[in-house]
Amino acid sequence: MGRLGMKTDYEELRNARILENQARLAGLGLQKTIAELRTITSKPQSEKKKYNKVDYFSTPLRRSDRLKGNTPPELDLRRSGRLNEKSCYSAPPAKRKLGLYEEGDVDDDTERRPANAPLLRVKDGLIPHLTPEALSRRCSSKDRGTIYDPIFGICCHFCRQKKLCGEEDCKRCGDLDTDQPCLGKTDCSICHSTNGVLCRGCLKVRYGEELEEVRANKGWVCPHCTEEKGINPYWICNSSLCLKKRKMAPTGIAIFRAREMGYKSVAHLLMDQLQQAVKGK
Repeated sequence: MGRLGMKTDYEELRNARILENQARLAGLGLQKTIAELRTITSKPQSEKKKYNKVDYFSTPLRRSDRLKGNTPPELDLRRSGRLNEKSCYSAPPAKRKLGLYEEGDVDDDTERRPANAPLLRVKDGLIPHLTPEALSRRCSSKDRGTIYDPIFGICCHFCRQKKLCGEEDCKRCGDLDTDQPCLGKTDCSICHSTNGVLCRGCLKVRYGEELEEVRANKGWVCPHCTEEKGINPYWICNSSLCLKKRKMAPTGIAIFRAREMGYKSVAHLLMDQLQQAVKGK
């Protein structure tokens, strides 16, 4: 026990070296306290920026050149032909008055026209014709059409694309004859409204029907009226507009999943899913 309380030679030698090192650091001026080191390494506190309220009523608004009407002419080259007033018509009118009614030329008792042949009266001599290049491009695709026309085009209920159809014998889209119906758009025998206007591509992909069969059937009923009248149980119109009214999420490009599962269209897939959901309750 007595030997444990006594310092060994190693401890005495260690203490002597500690004292010697401390004296050497003090002589060099390198010995700093922990508090001094913290004050050196700590970042100075940044001063708070004073908030200056801007008076927006006294300063002029910074508006872009486009809003001021000072758009450089070179920027117009980057815009689409439709926005640059580059028409696909061979003889565009001097005044862009297409689609405007003449005063007093529309009667209140006008006969209701089909949705694929809406009433469109323009001033005399202002109806142009499509250029040969536009005519060939119009018939290059029959599904949804390739030429967008906000005046003569008829909007599809599903894709909402206001395009000229690609049917070769369509006088309305080819010759711009507004008295003729569009052969590339459907018309419901019940509602005769825009809900029954579908292009060839949407009619086949979304509802599994062919346009030639619909065109030959004078009593064809659109998917919207089929759902509303309860003609086919569990059948619903799967356009985004109708699905949102039912508080359902739009299906997007569900045609690939529908075909992988062996369904004819997206509507048949949804009909089977709704039927299974009702039976599972």
